[in-house]
Amino acid sequence: MKKVKLYLHKLTHWEYWSFGAVYFPLLFIWVYYAIRARSLFFFNASNPSIKNGGFLMESKKEIYDIIPQALYPKTLLFAPKTPISTIITAIENKEIAYPLIAKPDIGMQGMAVEKIDNEKELTTYLQRIKVDFLIQELITYPEEVGVFYYRFPNEKHGRISGIVYKELLAVVGNGQDNIKQLLEKNPRFHLQLAVLENRYGEDLKHVLAKNEIRTLVPYGNHARGAKFIDATDWTSEKLTATIDEICQQIPDFYYGRLDIKYNSWEELQAGKAFSIIELNGAGSEPTHIYDPKHSIFWAWREILKHWRLLFKISTYNYKQGHPYLSFSEGIKMFQENKMLVRKLKSF
Repeated sequence: MKKVKLYLHKLTHWEYWSFGAVYFPLLFIWVYYAIRARSLFFFNASNPSIKNGGFLMESKKEIYDIIPQALYPKTLLFAPKTPISTIITAIENKEIAYPLIAKPDIGMQGMAVEKIDNEKELTTYLQRIKVDFLIQELITYPEEVGVFYYRFPNEKHGRISGIVYKELLAVVGNGQDNIKQLLEKNPRFHLQLAVLENRYGEDLKHVLAKNEIRTLVPYGNHARGAKFIDATDWTSEKLTATIDEICQQIPDFYYGRLDIKYNSWEELQAGKAFSIIELNGAGSEPTHIYDPKHSIFWAWREILKHWRLLFKISTYNYKQGHPYLSFSEGIKMFQENKMLVRKLKSF
């Protein structure tokens, strides 16, 4: 019965629908823009300094390298099968402490992202990961947002087109139910139960004290159980100026989403006490659409609005000499992405 209820919950809440189910009805609009641009892969020109414009197969490490170092977590890149001794030495030299974050250098939907608490867990991660990966400082600021930013290349200042506030997957104790039982009471959390059981095992039988909070997934990924709340109305002139100043320090970055952890909203608006966890380019979704209060029709309107911005920015940059991907390059990109997904799913 629980499985039936969860299935019906996913069916009646579009935020859980597959990528294809959400985007297929809009495909003809993408084709329309492709015809106008004379390229299916016009997005490549949107962010010239990022591979494929940041649509697919872009390296997170290469993106971090074009961001001012003070604005993102300490980060190291490793190939799979790197000796554990080499990694430990590099971590110590970089002064990254446990717990830390391990994640694929080219990833998606939170796959193979893990919080690593000690050397034993790191060793286990190394045995499972099959792609290049990052070891990253865990940022402990309590809040997280995704800020969608765009700037037309012929204009001096950019704008914010959406903000998503992320409620991390956390349970609140009642002094009676164990963690697993608490998870089963919330469909959003229950859908993550299999993954959490694999991660925490017997710890899910622990009974939390009344009002005790336990965060089980310390990063704001929708596919890993975070609740996304549309906070676009938090946009202010002060925040826009701060985000614009940050983004203008990133060479040839015109379109994408910054995922940011921060201490307080007042400090973030002032450009203080924050860290850019990730910067996503042309493939960014306006993730504020996943607020449960929004209908699929509202979401489609927002997606199309952002596609229009992507088209305008890309075609302008193309006219300035930044090329589109060729057809063969675009097909190769999708083939490589398909192979990558297989490896990440086998993690």
